[in-house]
Amino acid sequence: MIQRFFGKPGASVRIGAVALAWIILISVLHASLNGEPQHPKKLLMGYMPVIANLAAPLVDYATRDADVRFDALKFGSFAEMAEAFRSNHIQAAFIIAPLALVLHQQGVPLKIVYIGNRHESTFVKRKGLNCRTPMDMAGKTVAVPIRFSGHLLAIKRCLREHGADPDSINIVEIPPPDMAAALASGGIEGYFVGEPFAGKAIESGIAERMLDVESIWPHFICNLMIVRAETVQSHPDWVQALVSAAVRSGFWARDHIDEAIEIAMRYWNQDPKVVRYAFTQPPDRIRFDLYMPLREELELIASEMDLAGLTSTRIDVEGIIDDRFARAVVLKKAAALKEALLD
Repeated sequence: MIQRFFGKPGASVRIGAVALAWIILISVLHASLNGEPQHPKKLLMGYMPVIANLAAPLVDYATRDADVRFDALKFGSFAEMAEAFRSNHIQAAFIIAPLALVLHQQGVPLKIVYIGNRHESTFVKRKGLNCRTPMDMAGKTVAVPIRFSGHLLAIKRCLREHGADPDSINIVEIPPPDMAAALASGGIEGYFVGEPFAGKAIESGIAERMLDVESIWPHFICNLMIVRAETVQSHPDWVQALVSAAVRSGFWARDHIDEAIEIAMRYWNQDPKVVRYAFTQPPDRIRFDLYMPLREELELIASEMDLAGLTSTRIDVEGIIDDRFARAVVLKKAAALKEALLD
């Protein structure tokens, strides 16, 4: 019965081979017509659309045709990005610094390899509010991107250093894209965030600048880049390429601001006028050269987290930093400079 149904054994083999080839062909055509082909070497990196993370869209744009492609995935909140990194949905993340330390404390295998652009966070207040300093905001409600943020630490640190109660301000968590709307509705009196989200409220006329973060915390770290430890171990060349590209993107953006804004707008979906304002007010504010992860800076953040009661035990930053990739960039730049001088 079986032989009569399929025909002769030789014929069944030929028919099976033809059928298999046809299935493979249809599958390939379906994939090519209905979806983008998978790049053979790709690393997925999460980011928020802030200037501290400008490297993400620039590196994505620059590596589209490279041997190793770095794809930038935009998130609406740092909490969502942290969960994506925890679950290994993304292998790298431009994430807010204290949250990276919390992930490390919770046992998520990661390495800090790069510090994002600095001096790009701004504290704004509702326009017309009679407050000149954070101390004047006592009893009022101020938003930060997330509880585990440098912005919360900076507020409490400033209050403490001026002899004020570090808990005198009611601090709430609001994702950066929603902050301006919360201020306009009267739900909050101010917010502290990375640009261009502060500039958005200033440009629209609903907020006034209270202070720039560097005035109360020099060399403040807003965001840094973390990479999963297994990726660092299995593909150190990819990580080196990513860090090198991130560093170069900062210096390129500094010297080609119009082109950088144009590229970023393709990813951020924000008003170019607002982004330009954030990049240029005040002029030359943003630092692109402080990208090296330093133990003492992360220990300071861990200490401030301890003082703010964000952790039950002091976070040990030992082993979390892998600065060899950023250091290699520094050495390469130094060698190039020496060669140029000798020539």
